Amino acid sequence: MPMTITHLGTGSRGNATLLETPKVKVLVDQGFSGTQLAKRLARLNLEPTDIDCLLISHHHGDHGGGAVVCQNKWELRVLANERTALELGLKPELTTFFSSLDIVHIGDDLAVLPVPVPHDGSDNVAFVASHAGERAAIITDLGSWTDELVAHVRGCEHISIEANYDHNRLVSGPYPYSLKDRITGRGGHLSNDQTGQFLAEVCTESTRSITLTHLSEKNNQPHIAESTVLYYIDEVFNGDLTISLQAGPDFSHYVGKEGHNEETPNVKKPATN
Repeated sequence: MPMTITHLGTGSRGNATLLETPKVKVLVDQGFSGTQLAKRLARLNLEPTDIDCLLISHHHGDHGGGAVVCQNKWELRVLANERTALELGLKPELTTFFSSLDIVHIGDDLAVLPVPVPHDGSDNVAFVASHAGERAAIITDLGSWTDELVAHVRGCEHISIEANYDHNRLVSGPYPYSLKDRITGRGGHLSNDQTGQFLAEVCTESTRSITLTHLSEKNNQPHIAESTVLYYIDEVFNGDLTISLQAGPDFSHYVGKEGHNEETPNVKKPATN
């Protein structure tokens, strides 16, 4: 049975990803309000109480701001490192700490490795999830990468990673110089070019699907992110490349069977006027 990755939405206004195996359902990050989370899960015919636990990558509001809501409304357990838990004010009785590079076992069929990544003002981690001998990486909010991250992500069957901005659009855009410096710094975010360079290091013949996430609505465009990344990985990757935007969910990746990128089969499409 496959491991399923479904982005409920990614961007500066909230991030959450459903990681599902035959035995557990886990949210990686929860940056939405309780109402928004319930609406997005409902499109998958799920309720918040169907979630077994949350994994939080860091304490910034668009990734962890909705975690305590899940504890208060639905008594969901949250797994985070100590600094993230303290910064978010999580309830101790519903919080479990993890340490970087210590494997976290969730249920009988999911193991998750938190890997530290550079990001300002946080103890941010990427997650490498393992199920039935296959691996998927979910990497958010980083301004650079480490040899350690490359080693753990190389050869993953699926990789979700931010491609936050196009360098030229950011430089010529309306943001103040201080914000531009923060975004482009080691503790900021990855540009399309940086994402492509990183993927060129970690993609192998085992890598069958990639999702680009957390695109800036002001400093990027999906077609620019896609074409830039493909320029770097054209010779090392021939799988499915998709893009997750703020409104979701729209598709799922099934890690562990053929035809990994498919439209989410049970998603309820929003009504159109």
